[in-house]
Amino acid sequence: MKLLPIVLAAAAAFASTWTVAQPATGAGGATCEAKREAIGHDIEEAKAKGQKQRVRGLEKALGEVRRTCSDARLAAEHQRRLKAQERKVAERERDLREAQRKGRADKIADREGKLRDAQAELQQLKGAR
Repeated sequence: MKLLPIVLAAAAAFASTWTVAQPATGAGGATCEAKREAIGHDIEEAKAKGQKQRVRGLEKALGEVRRTCSDARLAAEHQRRLKAQERKVAERERDLREAQRKGRADKIADREGKLRDAQAELQQLKGAR
């Protein structure tokens, strides 16, 4: 039973590090070096706060990034996310046109909101290049 809190803490540390360690760069979203630096910074912060379990989780995440990270793979993954979001925007545009064709004001407002959200996410992905 004592192992569960440790595993959960490590998973939470890794998940938070993964999202924090994805700065925007010219290479298509992030570089491996930027990820290593961000995790290193988080390790130093956790050490300063005495968060031993978080440090262990972050060190594990850093080791994983060192072993498996590739800038080319990161760029390809960014392109995949970009294309998927473009498809989502197109789908939201079709949904909006369909609601407009049917003339349902409540559906139109809903679809417009979803389209705006999808477009904002697409712009954010495009800005991360």
